[in-house]
Amino acid sequence: MTPSATTPTIKPGTAWQDAWRRCLATAPEAFRDDRVSNLWGAAWHLDGRTLPATSPVDGTPIAGPPRLGAPAAQDAVRAALDAHRAWRHVPLAERRARVCATLDALTEHRELLALLLVWEIGKPWRLAQADVDRAIDGVRWYVDHSDRLLEGRTPLAGPVSNIASWNYPMSVLVHAMLVQALAGNAVIAKTPTDGGVACLTLACALAAREGVPLTLLSGSGSELSEPLVRSPEIGCVSFVGGRDTGARIATAVTDLGKRHILEQEGLNTWGIWNFTDWPALTAVIPKLFDYGKQRCTAYPRFVVQRTLFAEFLAAYLPAVRSLRTGHPLAVQHPSDPLPSLDFGPLINATKAKELHDQVTEAIDRGAVPLHQGSSDGALFLPGQDTSAYLQPVTLLNPPPSSPLHHAEPFGPVDTIVLVDTEAELLAAMNASNGALVATLSTDDPATYERLAPQIRAFKTGHGTPRSRGDREELFGGFGASWRGAFVGGELLVRAVTDGPGEERPPGNFPDYHLMP
Repeated sequence: MTPSATTPTIKPGTAWQDAWRRCLATAPEAFRDDRVSNLWGAAWHLDGRTLPATSPVDGTPIAGPPRLGAPAAQDAVRAALDAHRAWRHVPLAERRARVCATLDALTEHRELLALLLVWEIGKPWRLAQADVDRAIDGVRWYVDHSDRLLEGRTPLAGPVSNIASWNYPMSVLVHAMLVQALAGNAVIAKTPTDGGVACLTLACALAAREGVPLTLLSGSGSELSEPLVRSPEIGCVSFVGGRDTGARIATAVTDLGKRHILEQEGLNTWGIWNFTDWPALTAVIPKLFDYGKQRCTAYPRFVVQRTLFAEFLAAYLPAVRSLRTGHPLAVQHPSDPLPSLDFGPLINATKAKELHDQVTEAIDRGAVPLHQGSSDGALFLPGQDTSAYLQPVTLLNPPPSSPLHHAEPFGPVDTIVLVDTEAELLAAMNASNGALVATLSTDDPATYERLAPQIRAFKTGHGTPRSRGDREELFGGFGASWRGAFVGGELLVRAVTDGPGEERPPGNFPDYHLMP
């Protein structure tokens, strides 16, 4: 039955089957019938047991990861070492040309890559396009500056192994892989368990056609950890994810003396102290909810001077109530543009339920609910599965027994803590033993200059949010939020190459901490 003009429907041409048909046509070597392949030894392999998967957007069945066992992954690592030994001797000019050709191909298929991100990880259209664009534009910067960045440097002794989270397949993982290859390394990547396999498969297919030595494998972390982390063939391990898994990897790479880059979660905080520019805060609050705060640089905790609490709420609550959620591909009329949303679903229904339960438990134990969003007005399809959706929630004073008190929720849940002194402000902003970013909003520049160095975050903004950064901007973390070499700009190249003499890369290491 054809939907009526007022019944929401998926915009024509954007259904999962539309995206899948385009993948089959674009890269038939990597996409076969109803499954994707693993890429290793410069060829695509129909190996691994494919697991069923559904989209967080509305429960639509989508392609699942073809999970390899440890023996097959070890074969792939050995093949990557062979490719590495050849690639490290390829002149920079040729490496640069192949990476540039890959970027041109990614640009040509930009909209398909973005559409896959929508279906696989629930990213709204605007943010999915931005993820692809940041990958392409970011790598182009490294290409343009490669002579300077790589002068006097050599590739590592073995390939770089990447284990990354699902939330930024292009702008974090593909970006890193192409820079690592540009620097002369063969590259291995494990597809995230929770989503992004089709997008990554397409991106790697386009790169492999240009002769860039990439390996893309799917499998469980427990099975693939040994070959992808502990194998003697691996020259560097790059990890993005949670602290528990990161700690296990850190133990392994430290024991082996292996180069490593481990970006881990931290509770990023926004402090409010002697502050009056409330319109500026209201304007930025919706941006902080991009992608439902499923970002390593999200700000889920506000630490607010008690005497400013009423003014803070007057600025904060209208902004939170303005947030737009819903099905990222639903339209009222077929000719309508795709909706401009702040966020859609969380990565899966399990995560949505986990956060809902944590919020309920925190309230039962004394947290004060200041805002609990409603799905009224959200654009959904008739009868669609909405189990992965969670509306915004704001809690005052989560109890110390709650995970929301000390850990990053990775979802649209804000917590607020009230403080009376600068010492309390700093203690509350440093609750998670290190963070990636932080912000302090205060009218007095001298107060900011005095307090900011005491906030344990790699980047601290003055009234403005900080991000992972692009191009020349450096990135890292303090405390338990980061282990190993820092990245970004020239540091990303230094992390995956060897320099002259006894060089010590900036970063958090067991025997030293060195800021750039």
